[in-house]
Amino acid sequence: MTATEPPAPPLGRLQHVDLRTAWISEAGGFTPWLAREENLALLGGTIGTDLELETQEQSVGPFRADILCKDIATNHWVLIENQLERTDHIHLGQLLTYAAGLDAVTIVWIAAKFTDEHRAALDWLNEKTSESVNFFGLEIELWRIADSPPAPKFNIVSKPNDWSATIAQTARGIESGTLTPTRELQQAYWQAFVESLGQPPFLRPQSVFPQDRLFLSAGRAGFEYMARVTSRATWIQVALSINDLKREAAWFPVLLADRERIDEELGYTLDWDHPRDGYKENRMAIRLAGADFHDRADWPRQHEWLRVHLEKLHRVFDPRLQALPPLSAMTSQRPLDMDAP
Repeated sequence: MTATEPPAPPLGRLQHVDLRTAWISEAGGFTPWLAREENLALLGGTIGTDLELETQEQSVGPFRADILCKDIATNHWVLIENQLERTDHIHLGQLLTYAAGLDAVTIVWIAAKFTDEHRAALDWLNEKTSESVNFFGLEIELWRIADSPPAPKFNIVSKPNDWSATIAQTARGIESGTLTPTRELQQAYWQAFVESLGQPPFLRPQSVFPQDRLFLSAGRAGFEYMARVTSRATWIQVALSINDLKREAAWFPVLLADRERIDEELGYTLDWDHPRDGYKENRMAIRLAGADFHDRADWPRQHEWLRVHLEKLHRVFDPRLQALPPLSAMTSQRPLDMDAP
């Protein structure tokens, strides 16, 4: 006999909710809602990017961006434009102005509805523009079941190509055999290191390139962990870098004041690079001498040292980075300088 299947539980029905029932206006309702950390996390999860809020209604050239963020992994700008209506040419023109004024930026255009021509325009821009500039088009919807609170849902209607220009160049170089032997070895070294971290890794590595260093997300815009090798000497290095001059000026003194306790918690003394004019990568680092990355047989030992010391840096610095006050609380508010790093 066939066992009797229990009756299915009652199922609700999704009901579409008008956006204006939740947000009367873009500036007074939707933008402040989206700028909250949990809602930026929802948006970031949709487009595959960790976002950190910089400011709202920020002047960028002749216009004002609704929301200005940093991509935590890359430290690049993310500009978000909102519409609770159908897309229009005015907003498209603003997006192009933003893209022209920034070297590396992701533009996120959110609207209630994308017209076919505006969706096609973003697709064309992603195909034709430099891949340091990326365009996303997303439609925002609200849904509820019975009397439940409305739930937001982002739908991607246009997105950038999968590969950045740098990744594409790397792939072409490997396929054509144009990479030098040193570059090929660096690529293999970092690929092997990333594979040794396990799944999921304790820190999220950024893309592997044929270069002397690998960057890993620190979970806070302006900071990144770095592992490094050298071709001219026999040492490897791990470091926490501050790669933004404004953040360096605001936050490096805070960390430096706690240097003694940081070194005590790590169990060794870091080499602290002090700020210098025009120097963009302020580092707190430690080296291992007698480590030649050309020696493949020694890679397991080197990779284990890198892993252990990156874990220590992350354990000691992560709570301090998360406790740092917002940059806006430490510096005066001013329009975004297009030429600033």
